[in-house]
Amino acid sequence: MADAAPMPVLLEYQRRYLADAHKWKAACWARQTGKTFTTTLEAVIDVLEAEAAGRVSPWTIMSVSRDRALDAMENGVKRHLRAFRAAFEALDEPLEADEPAHVVRLPGGSYIRAVAARPETARGMSDNLILDEFAHHRDNRAIWQAVLPIVSRPDRRVRVISTPAGVGDMFHQIMTDPAMPFSGHRYTVTIQDAVAAGLDRDIEELRWALVDPVAWAQEFECAFIEGASAWLPYDLIIACEDERAGLPHLYQGGPAYVGMDIAARGDLTVIAVAEDMGGVLVLRELVEMRGESFAGQLFALDRVMRQYRVVRAALDQTGMGEMVVEEARRRHGQLRVEGVLFTPPRRLDLATAPAPADRGPAPAAAAESGAARRSAQRQARDGADRGPAAGGRARGGGPRRPVLGAGTRLRGGGRPVSGPWRLAQRGHERDRVAGRHLRDGGRMGQRQAGVVRWRRRI
Repeated sequence: MADAAPMPVLLEYQRRYLADAHKWKAACWARQTGKTFTTTLEAVIDVLEAEAAGRVSPWTIMSVSRDRALDAMENGVKRHLRAFRAAFEALDEPLEADEPAHVVRLPGGSYIRAVAARPETARGMSDNLILDEFAHHRDNRAIWQAVLPIVSRPDRRVRVISTPAGVGDMFHQIMTDPAMPFSGHRYTVTIQDAVAAGLDRDIEELRWALVDPVAWAQEFECAFIEGASAWLPYDLIIACEDERAGLPHLYQGGPAYVGMDIAARGDLTVIAVAEDMGGVLVLRELVEMRGESFAGQLFALDRVMRQYRVVRAALDQTGMGEMVVEEARRRHGQLRVEGVLFTPPRRLDLATAPAPADRGPAPAAAAESGAARRSAQRQARDGADRGPAAGGRARGGGPRRPVLGAGTRLRGGGRPVSGPWRLAQRGHERDRVAGRHLRDGGRMGQRQAGVVRWRRRI
């Protein structure tokens, strides 16, 4: 074992946090103020006390990514154990969700492990939990629903720590909802608080380097800012909710546009079908596949192309999508299938494309990536494939599916239409202008414009 590392002196706000042994505890601390360091120290102290008393204490750290999990283990847990000169074994262990866990095991059976946060990873655990940078977990509401039964045990504790990431996510609710069990055990530490307590940081230098005042308020002053993590304002999304989403039996036989996001493993492959209903694009079907072979994904696309009058299909060609796009164009025609390379200029073009001149500036949904990443059931790790808006989350507790809705303008204005269906529409219009009309069953597909609507699934 390596030589013991010196234990830094704890600042007052860290000592105050450690002194609170309540079952439910949450911390909203500014960046680089030691929240992960302090919380992993609490876990280490607990397992050492359990070892001394002949008990077993298990802890799991759920981090925003695999790299963050490893960092929490190396610069938090192992550093503390070495400072205490404790004997431990470090190893990596597989989990049921095919995610590796970085683990330290103590001689008496206690352990601390760190994993990348996913709802399916959390299910089945029975440990004390640290949700590290929880506001930045994809689909943190689904993760919370998965872990809640774990921490309902009387002998289990949960520690939720993060900087803010906007209003409306689960971390914001944990820090602000008086009905939640964290009341009286919430700790907020801004960069000003930390420096006043003795943290060696130059506040003005940090502010000058960051430039962005919104980012400064959120990252260093612990401010929850409305819309900070979503391209679209939440009130615009809520105003467009509709119940007629994702129901194939409601298909009326009109021109349809298809978006497809392709994945090999881990993430979801998603195919979205939107029907043009006189200027309103309505989501008719959302096909979701995990771990499906490319042959299986193409088979699903074949069925969609047969079942609907597909005017245009836009497929994510980036990376692993090359082969699928090539084969889809061979099967269904180069004029009906478009491969989309998501380069930075293309992303910007999608997010800022002007609305059709005959309709004026319509509100919109901006597609961050992947041709069909719009279902918004949740935004877990796979939530990036089906989130409600670029970088955003569905507000409230329920999952939502998009309906491409009313061509009329919504209150408050908004950004122009974009997204996977926009890709299909724009490609179709380009071919129409060039005189290459797209035909399906002898009927012409015409380009229309719409705005994305969302509904809550009951």
